[in-house]
Amino acid sequence: MNFTEQANRIFLESIRKYHETDNVDTEIKNPYPLRSIEYYLYLKNWIDTVQWHLEDIIRDPEIDPAEALAIKRRIDRSNQERTDLVELIDSYMLEKYKDVKVRPDASINTESPAWAIDRLSILALKIYHMEKETGRKDVSRKHLEECEKKLDILLMQQKDLSSAIDMLLKEIEQGSKYMKVYKQMKMYNDPDLNPVLYGAK
Repeated sequence: MNFTEQANRIFLESIRKYHETDNVDTEIKNPYPLRSIEYYLYLKNWIDTVQWHLEDIIRDPEIDPAEALAIKRRIDRSNQERTDLVELIDSYMLEKYKDVKVRPDASINTESPAWAIDRLSILALKIYHMEKETGRKDVSRKHLEECEKKLDILLMQQKDLSSAIDMLLKEIEQGSKYMKVYKQMKMYNDPDLNPVLYGAK
């Protein structure tokens, strides 16, 4: 099993487990050993899945404004957790390939492995929910056909992105590509960098 076959399987496992309760407050029960790549992949997708549903909830036109603000703050925290975990996965990859001899003509990729994995996790969620749309009984045939077309495109995206990630990891392993981890340095969550926050001191 190559890396993305494993990742896609774990993402789907996480999504299905979440939907057993379909509740954003469900406690995560990660089945994988702590600090293993499987553990990180499961946690990554769980964060994405909960945030997916928070994004749905906050778009309710009848939502209480106070509740909406609380959910928005929760989404902000989730985004920070997601970013931190992506950087952790990249650090894992750096450690894994630290002894690879990088070739003189090696090039850097436009994005790190973990940010590509981040997109793959979101793609698994899109596929899961689009598949649900194709099975609805309360919509028109046109809606179903449009969703089936979108699902086909998403599945193609998943295949292409998976292939690209596996190729990138192979090239890193062979030394023809190298990776760096640049911290995101988000400013809006930092009380020393967000002028609204430091101005209130």
